[in-house]
Amino acid sequence: MSTKLRGVALITCGQAPTQEGKIASIHNVSTQDLSSEQSTSSQGTHGHQVGMGTLALGALGIVYGDIGTSPLYAFREAFHHQHLDATNPVYALGVASVVFWALILIISVKYLLFVMRADNHGEGGILALTAMIMPKGSASKKLSFAVALGIFGTALLYGDGLITPAISVLSAVEGVKETTTAFDSLIIPIAVVILAVLFLIQKRGTAGIGRVFGPIMVLWFATLAGLGLNQIIQRPSVLKAISPTYAYDFFMVSPMKSFLTLGSIFLVVTGGEALYADMGHFGRKPIQLTWYLAVLPALLLNYFGQAALILSDPAAAERPFFKLAPEWAIVPLVILATMATVIASQALISGAFSLTVQAVQLDYLPRIKIRHTSSDHRGQVYVPLVNWLLMFGCIGLVVTFKTSANLAAAYGIAVTSTMAITTVLFYILAVNRWQWSKFKALAICVPLAIIDMAFLGANIPKIPEGGWFPLIIAIILLVQMMTWRKGRQLVAQRINRGERDINDVLDEYGTVAKVPGTAVFMFKDLGKAPPALVNNLKHNKVLHKCTLIVAVETADIPRVALEDRSTVTRVEPGVFQILLSFGFTEEPNVVEALAAIKERGFDFNLDDTTFFLGHESVISGKAPGMNPVFEHLFVILNRGADSAGRFFNLPNDKIFEVGSTVEI
Repeated sequence: MSTKLRGVALITCGQAPTQEGKIASIHNVSTQDLSSEQSTSSQGTHGHQVGMGTLALGALGIVYGDIGTSPLYAFREAFHHQHLDATNPVYALGVASVVFWALILIISVKYLLFVMRADNHGEGGILALTAMIMPKGSASKKLSFAVALGIFGTALLYGDGLITPAISVLSAVEGVKETTTAFDSLIIPIAVVILAVLFLIQKRGTAGIGRVFGPIMVLWFATLAGLGLNQIIQRPSVLKAISPTYAYDFFMVSPMKSFLTLGSIFLVVTGGEALYADMGHFGRKPIQLTWYLAVLPALLLNYFGQAALILSDPAAAERPFFKLAPEWAIVPLVILATMATVIASQALISGAFSLTVQAVQLDYLPRIKIRHTSSDHRGQVYVPLVNWLLMFGCIGLVVTFKTSANLAAAYGIAVTSTMAITTVLFYILAVNRWQWSKFKALAICVPLAIIDMAFLGANIPKIPEGGWFPLIIAIILLVQMMTWRKGRQLVAQRINRGERDINDVLDEYGTVAKVPGTAVFMFKDLGKAPPALVNNLKHNKVLHKCTLIVAVETADIPRVALEDRSTVTRVEPGVFQILLSFGFTEEPNVVEALAAIKERGFDFNLDDTTFFLGHESVISGKAPGMNPVFEHLFVILNRGADSAGRFFNLPNDKIFEVGSTVEI
């Protein structure tokens, strides 16, 4: 029997056992003292009560950076990639019509109306969605496959995180060509410098930069709207492209060419996944409010303005966005566009950091060094390894592909694949967890899947032209993530074979001496004796007066409230088992969690504590369970994993490691 410790009863490590038996629970005396704390924790994921306007402004700055910078290159690529005849008005009106309905159906309907309802306790994103459908207990093969699909979608997002900063910054800097060709040779170096500076400042966190994100993006979207509106006023007939008949005419003129053009038109919705992934930072309502009041009108005005310009001047199809502005405004527009693309890049980089934290918590990636850059916002993290890999990857893409047009050939396949996977996972969630009828779920998901597959099919020809790059990145990450997951399960199975019941071990060594201080044994299998504890009893014949066997679990929710974090069970006088639960977006800080228990009346001295950790040296052997190639890969990953002490935020001078060898 165990109960969660919510009261403030004074329970010391030396208290006598109760009459209920050898294992008894710590009982509550009062919960009133914690009422204020529980009230604080129930305010929601945003901490303090934040106004809707403030959240909407923040969403404008962070969430919509990617989709908000698509006008720089999306319309241009639609004409450039398939060499559409800009002198034919059917193409200009047709592209505008497809863009309009893509934004409505994919963003407004799919994500804002349906997918964003699938929140994991307020958190969104494909990994949070995957966590919601993870099989419990006896896993069915169908659900296991769905989880693997979700992990592949997660891996694809890293490819998106590489390409987005590169194409956004490069396309903004290329705007200089509108005024002079003197700086053509400097465009790539300038883009490289901007990207390098962007990644170098990541360790400082986004809190300071974030305060100016919103106002800059307000100016950016106002500029988008103003530039487009100016052209629409001169040629208001372009608004007739809202009718889907113009999209139909577009496909009828040249069906295959128009279909392949979808691969470029898709660039207008590439930020769709960011809306879902960033839901936990701002909430669904502020994101919806910002979309309908600011982002969607500005984007539509700009895209229709570009179509109107092409109708008037077909030559403008080469760079329609910068052609919208008068010559005197080009330089200020390039500066503003560069700032907007940096913000868009920041959102993707921060997303990659958050994604990594979630993957580590769910045990799909090895432990790596993670720094929290804000004491107020849990979601603001910095992952050095991911930061440097992204930096070298982005700079490598700029140097290799040289132009944003070339990069656009590689862009889209990863995002379309992820969007298609999101639709599949949403269907599984609706049927298995929400108990929707299959008819209802199919009625919603099949039309969405058809749209996803159309865009995905149009992007497939991009694979030889550069689309292979994000796919290779995703496949490498998928193999790594699934290998790590399987290897960790095998190591746990090998270790479990030699485990003994904690009561049996304590009975066997019942007469050993008690030494002062507190010993914390980090061991995940509660009810079993940690090997480090067994070795200490066997060889040293001693037991600390206060012995804590601490297990850390990752819940399938983003965050765990402080009052629900700890479950404490007394094994015998002075020996306790403690289960600490952390959400998959949280950093597992064991010292803070134990200190919180102490503050509630659990009387042990953290200053006089030693943390005992098991350190498994994994070797590849002949034991069944994994392909030898993957065994060697797991061994390499295990050697490179961050230490458990750093991962659990334990003080270095209080750690004692006990080693063992495990063959898989």
